[in-house]
Amino acid sequence: MANPTKAVVVFSGGQDSTTCLFWAKQKYEEVIAISFDYGQRHNLELECAKNICKKYEIEHHILDMGLLNQLAPNSLTRADMEVDHDAPEEGTPNTFVDGRNMLFLTFAAVFAKQRGIHVLVTGVSQSDFSGYPDCRHVFISSLETTLTLAMDYEFEVITPMMWIDKKETWAMADRLGVFDIIRNETLTCYNGVMGDGCGECPACKLRNRGLQEYLKSL
Repeated sequence: MANPTKAVVVFSGGQDSTTCLFWAKQKYEEVIAISFDYGQRHNLELECAKNICKKYEIEHHILDMGLLNQLAPNSLTRADMEVDHDAPEEGTPNTFVDGRNMLFLTFAAVFAKQRGIHVLVTGVSQSDFSGYPDCRHVFISSLETTLTLAMDYEFEVITPMMWIDKKETWAMADRLGVFDIIRNETLTCYNGVMGDGCGECPACKLRNRGLQEYLKSL
């Protein structure tokens, strides 16, 4: 790929993916956001994603991934399962959705190829991966190779946040000029509370701890 000018961003409407979306807008001439409806517990995240893309004039598509909900019951797809307040000592948190990032990136790649796009952007991070195995660098590298081989079409999976923590993620948002957008217009909370969230779930604790660390550093 010689100087790619287009990118597809896997976009949930949360802190990390929204920061990546605006990062991509500054780097590429054309950016398309792809979201996935997998029967997630809080459909409000899709509303956040739609609202952000509409407000900031970004092409946006929502793909139906309902089968994932049937295959992978967990606290993000079942209202009767309580979200883990802390990560377990062994195994993955009950907010981990088996195969989610692999499927999302695969479908994003299929979409991208039809549009002649080679670059996929996702907000996964090995520094703050919450025990999710599909947020690790080794997985992303492996999938990038697999997608390229599977479709005989070169893909590059870009992960702007792979090696930074939440404090540095807030710093990135500030440098991009979107700090207030990220703080007020995104949904990261596992309990469906926009902005600063519920303050109790693991996602909120991670997000808010990073925010306080960044604000103290100013």
